[in-house]
Amino acid sequence: MKYYYLILSLFVLFACNDDTRKLPYYNTPDFTPKWEMTNDKTFHQIRPFKLKNQDDQVFTEKDIEGKICVADFFFTSCPGICPKMTNSMGDLQKEFMNDDDILLLSHSVTPEKDNVTVLRKYAKEKKVNSKRWKLLTGEKNEIYNLGRKYYFVEEDEGVKKGNDVFLHTENFILIDKQRYIRGIYNGLDPNSMRNLIKDITVLKLE
Repeated sequence: MKYYYLILSLFVLFACNDDTRKLPYYNTPDFTPKWEMTNDKTFHQIRPFKLKNQDDQVFTEKDIEGKICVADFFFTSCPGICPKMTNSMGDLQKEFMNDDDILLLSHSVTPEKDNVTVLRKYAKEKKVNSKRWKLLTGEKNEIYNLGRKYYFVEEDEGVKKGNDVFLHTENFILIDKQRYIRGIYNGLDPNSMRNLIKDITVLKLE
C-alpha cells in the first residue's frame, strides 16, 4: 500500500501544471524549501541597497518594488564562466523583453574595475537592454555582503568569508516582488535555465 501512495504522490507532482504549481520560499543558505510564508517579520528578505547601473543611475531596492528579479554575480573581464552566464541572462532578456514585471540584475564582483564606463561598454557589446537588464556596480563591501549574506549565492552555509575572498559563482537567484528568495539555478545548465523560465511564469501567477 505504501508504494501505491508513493506512486500517487509522484503522479500528482508531475501532473500539476503551471497554473496550480507553487514555488517554495528559501530562508537559509542551505536552500531548504519552506512551503508557507510565516507572518514572522524576521523571515529572510533581500535588504535595502544602493548601487549604480550601466547608465550611471543610482539603483536601490525601490527600483525593484513590484518586480520579479533574477540576480547573478559576474565580472566583465572574466574569461571562464561569466560569458556563459551572460549568454544565459541574454536568453532571459529575449524571453521577457516585453514583460515589465521582470528585471535582471547582474552585480559586478570587481567593482573597482567595472565602473559605469566599463559596464556601459560591456552592455553595448552584449546587447543589454537597460530597461530589462541592469548591470550593477558600487562599493565592494555592499556587493559582497548582498551576494553572500542576502542572496546566499554561494550556498556556503556556516562558512564565513571576508571580502578578500573572491566571490565567483554560476548561481542565478530568483526573488519575488517582496524580495523573498524563491529559487536557485545553475546559469551554465540549459535545463536549469528552462526551469527558471517556467518558475518565473509560475511566480507571475501568484
